[in-house]
Amino acid sequence: MLIINKLVTIFFILILASCTTTKTDNYTQYANPFVGTAKNGHCSPCACVPFGLIQAGPETGNASWAYCAGYQYSDSTLNGFSQDRLNGTGCPDLGDLLILPFTGNAIRDTYKSKFDKSQENASPGYYSVYLSDFDIKTEISATEHTAIYHCTFKGTGKPHLLIDFQNEITVTSDQLKHQILKSQIYHENDYVISGSTRTKVWVDRTYYYVIKFSRPIDGKTKLKKKDPAEKAPRYVYDFNLKKGDDLLIKIALSSTSIDGAKKNLQTEIPDWNFSKIKKQANKKWNKMLSRIQINGTKEEKDIFYTSMYHLFIQPNNIADTGSEPFYSTFSLWDTFRAAHPLYTIVAPERVNGFIKSMLHQYDLQGFLPIWALWGKETYCMIGNHAVPVVVDAYLKGFRDFDIQKAYNAVKTSLTKDHLNSSWEIYDRYQYCPFDSIITESVSKTLECGYDDYCAAMFAKKLDKTEDYNFFMKRSKYYKNLYDPNIKLMRGKDSKGNWRSPFLPFNLSHASSCGGDYTEGNAWQYSWHVLQDIPGLIKIMGGNESFTTKLDSLFTMSDKKEGAGWVSDVTGLIGQYAHGNEPSHHVAYLFALAGKPGKTAKLVHNICKTEYHDKIDGLCGNDDCGQMSAWYIFSCMGFYPVSPASGEFVIGAPQISEAKIVLPENKNFIIKAKNLSQKNIYVSSKTLNGKKYEKSTISYKDIMNGGILEFQMTNRKTKH
Repeated sequence: MLIINKLVTIFFILILASCTTTKTDNYTQYANPFVGTAKNGHCSPCACVPFGLIQAGPETGNASWAYCAGYQYSDSTLNGFSQDRLNGTGCPDLGDLLILPFTGNAIRDTYKSKFDKSQENASPGYYSVYLSDFDIKTEISATEHTAIYHCTFKGTGKPHLLIDFQNEITVTSDQLKHQILKSQIYHENDYVISGSTRTKVWVDRTYYYVIKFSRPIDGKTKLKKKDPAEKAPRYVYDFNLKKGDDLLIKIALSSTSIDGAKKNLQTEIPDWNFSKIKKQANKKWNKMLSRIQINGTKEEKDIFYTSMYHLFIQPNNIADTGSEPFYSTFSLWDTFRAAHPLYTIVAPERVNGFIKSMLHQYDLQGFLPIWALWGKETYCMIGNHAVPVVVDAYLKGFRDFDIQKAYNAVKTSLTKDHLNSSWEIYDRYQYCPFDSIITESVSKTLECGYDDYCAAMFAKKLDKTEDYNFFMKRSKYYKNLYDPNIKLMRGKDSKGNWRSPFLPFNLSHASSCGGDYTEGNAWQYSWHVLQDIPGLIKIMGGNESFTTKLDSLFTMSDKKEGAGWVSDVTGLIGQYAHGNEPSHHVAYLFALAGKPGKTAKLVHNICKTEYHDKIDGLCGNDDCGQMSAWYIFSCMGFYPVSPASGEFVIGAPQISEAKIVLPENKNFIIKAKNLSQKNIYVSSKTLNGKKYEKSTISYKDIMNGGILEFQMTNRKTKH
């Protein structure tokens, strides 16, 4: 027996060794920056590098919700190219320093150009387009803090460059007149412009910049203001170029100073070699995309690596080069669910920096970030979901930050009142009453319950028994809003009366139609008890009653008369809304209630219907990588239903093989034997050759490396 065991061990070592051999592959060929740029995906085909400050790219529209990223693929004209933006969000900001190369008369009625869609191209780290009105080809690449432009003037008209210092991506055209609070511009010489701009769209921030040209400015014209309220100018710069000549432009940003921008420029792009920067950007992307290597069809690879691309665009390091990273763009209501747990696997070298950045913002504002942009608080969405991110990192062994400060930040954020977090009311009633917490009272109770659970786990690990008991009790407050007669979470006032009349299909949104839920309704939110699924199953009457109710969510009509409309509630399968984050864990609840076959079928259906390799390939906002993270996890066969638990609920893989490249030359390999469009169910599974019957797999098991193998079948099973 001993000899047999040794032989088995050697066999698996040999398998792992063979899988460790990595063939050189260009994973960037599968990532398509145009996916998600149609309808409400709110993505942009900008040039950027992983986690970089710069996202330089085309701006085809502004001043409406459709243009949160400044771009819609269906447009045929563009206003120019701005240097940063948000990826797949539901709110606009950034869009700094709009530039437009053009020819002909310097003074024009409008500054924009038609562009040839057949000559518009994008790949990770690169964007190019042909401006047909002016016969100019413009190419863009980027480093972490700097964009570089290569403009080729193919026509005979006089070359110019518009720089619109007033531009920002805004919600309304009126805001576009008022968002610049202060502007300082220095024309240092014929080659260099520098300055700073204070702006307020979503947050009040100041950015600093330096712009450098490969050829001297031959003249400049300050344009007339479009509105007296504008604080920043627009300039047209002339260049003495012949037909076929090119102009290169480097633009560096800094969150600290003009000197910081100059340092970023000199360090990251010291010369004028556009091709080198493009290759370097591609190499950086390929390194990150290769963290997971999959087998599959081209379509499967296109969707998977585009998702990986979206995942790594943010959070953005807004600190200057050479400084300790300071990350922002934390869309935490979205990304705590799957994106941040995925970073702990595929980008662990970034995680301590994320936590230290959150703690730095805590030092500045007195609570952990809720939705952070440019190091400032937007107060967008509900809950305090930096808490699960911090706790998850600590429990997984990340320790390169001040642990006591982290705990104090968690506790303070959940006990000291701040905007949208009224802890005195929450503790007094043990739920959020709708007559005291006027909007989103049910959703706030449910979301806060998960943060409380995470705080309890942190307290337990640090032997803080009193705090553990306090937060653990709080984590069960969800039960106070469960109506057993209808088996849904229902609003309750401060006297304990249920919301009446109760309309369970009515959609709520705090900024528009009010209501007790956040971008959703009672049917969609009643499953939001991430911390205590067994408790939720119990109060719903046990596994059979629970799964029968859950079945109804997916099978009832997605159209309910009088229910209203919320732009974020998309990707509907019945009343399940995959386009919005509170639904993302729901398909996996069947597996936790003893019905893994139902989870397998739903995950397969969602992957096939809500993700595509086309321009409109996302059913909702990508939300800073969260939509993409769901797909990546689900393709591999597991998902973090309780993100800070260190456990991933097993569903069913959607690709035949995936290899996660881990630190210390380890790999975790997922194989799906006999997977097909019919064989979508799991008949059995093994971990490192041993039969595996648990419904979850741990972070530790994954990071230790090994092989998780699924046997797939066309029949539902209990495995």
